[in-house]
Amino acid sequence: MSSTDMLGLTGKVGIVWGGGFGMGERSSLRLAEAGAHVAVVDLVPERAEKIAAEINANGGKAVALTADVTDEPSVEKALAAAEAALGPVDVMITVIGLGVWSQLIDMTLEQWEDGHRLNLTSFFLPARAVARSLIRNGKPGAIACVSSVSGLTAAPNHGSYGAAKAGMINLVRTMANEWGQHGIRVNAAMPGAAATPRLQMTQEGLDRFKDMLPLQRPAEPDELAKALVFLVSDMASYITGDNLRVDGGWTSRFLMQSSVNTVSSTAGTVGSGVAKG
Repeated sequence: MSSTDMLGLTGKVGIVWGGGFGMGERSSLRLAEAGAHVAVVDLVPERAEKIAAEINANGGKAVALTADVTDEPSVEKALAAAEAALGPVDVMITVIGLGVWSQLIDMTLEQWEDGHRLNLTSFFLPARAVARSLIRNGKPGAIACVSSVSGLTAAPNHGSYGAAKAGMINLVRTMANEWGQHGIRVNAAMPGAAATPRLQMTQEGLDRFKDMLPLQRPAEPDELAKALVFLVSDMASYITGDNLRVDGGWTSRFLMQSSVNTVSSTAGTVGSGVAKG
């Protein structure tokens, strides 16, 4: 049995919202590599068209679609077009989100609402539309999204984003409970820092991760994509309602670990005693 057969995605129909950029682009390509037919949905038509063309050129089957995932009619239109072209959807991945940076004391109501619209509503509407399709067609299915460790911990300077991602974590669990009776699994991959094209991290910024994370670097977009494809695959057939941490150990580390490491490396046996304590 090949590795792609083990995933159980061959011939299945997948839809990737935000599928033309960053983690979404990699998710579209990884689904296609696993044998799925892919509807690549993006707000920017050219991005979706580029990735769909790449999949088709490599012998896969894909269609490019445009949608605003914060607008319900737009979501429903894109899903209908995907199913008209490829057949009823089996699995869904959504990679939509944007940080709104401001301290809460200065945040405008518009910024607060944008954070929830772009990070929470953008998951709710596509997930519900796909779940309704699965139930209507009497099919089991799987849904995966990108949440964030900012939904687990405090999110200074991006409180709207953190609150929305905390809402997403809860929404994943609630969807899993409400839709499990229909054979629909719902999970999230939870990154810490990811080196997406939008991040444009400087070398100085990248060097900071050496002391912040056990793996000493941010995630590559493809590493998140592989986790998302795993979550919608048969390899995860008994996993639902979970928020899988794909954070390079970010949330496993003691808050003062970086300080402890510094003391340990400069203070000899005293430092070792501190580290063990």
